[in-house]
Amino acid sequence: MAATGILLVLFLFAHMAGNVKIFFGPGAFDHYAQWLRTIGSPLLPDLWYLWIQRTVLTVVVLGHIAAATILARRARRARPVRYAHRPKVQGSYAARTMRWGGVIILLFVIYHILDLTTGTLNPVADPLHPYANVVADFAPHRWYVTAVYTVSVVAVGLHLRHGIFSAARTLGQRAARGERIARGLALLLSVVLVVGFLSVPFAVITGLVN
Repeated sequence: MAATGILLVLFLFAHMAGNVKIFFGPGAFDHYAQWLRTIGSPLLPDLWYLWIQRTVLTVVVLGHIAAATILARRARRARPVRYAHRPKVQGSYAARTMRWGGVIILLFVIYHILDLTTGTLNPVADPLHPYANVVADFAPHRWYVTAVYTVSVVAVGLHLRHGIFSAARTLGQRAARGERIARGLALLLSVVLVVGFLSVPFAVITGLVN
């Protein structure tokens, strides 16, 4: 769970770094998108890197889901008889909603792929001009897309905050001071990721990017 989670976090930050290139204009953003298609050239044919990345990410996501399912089943087997009265347990919102957050994120990923990868749900769907695709996607009259995107990214942030801290514990962090550092780092990374991803749709909807 921790290992697959770390790989997904690294991808998310790389993805966010690419997204914010939209603030440098259509030329820079479209060039970046084209560069992704040619990574590894001439050793690899065009698009091979993207398909390798997609394959690895799919395996990692399935591994993450499988690990979550196994852990949930182990938890149920450890307590086969439900509590007659289950008192509230102290914990963060993210910790209590980790599973539902994962479901929301999975549904969002599917929508996101159909929208900005395959172009199936995008109003422009021009693979040669991804900048135009993003601007059309988050246009002011499509405020509901921005709303869904915002809820989903916040869910990712909550999931990430708890996940980074849990991964640190799994990988051996136990000291009290280290726990405070891990919690602070998890919060910082989550905020940076959420702000980075949401900066794009809000820049479009407010006219900063057009």
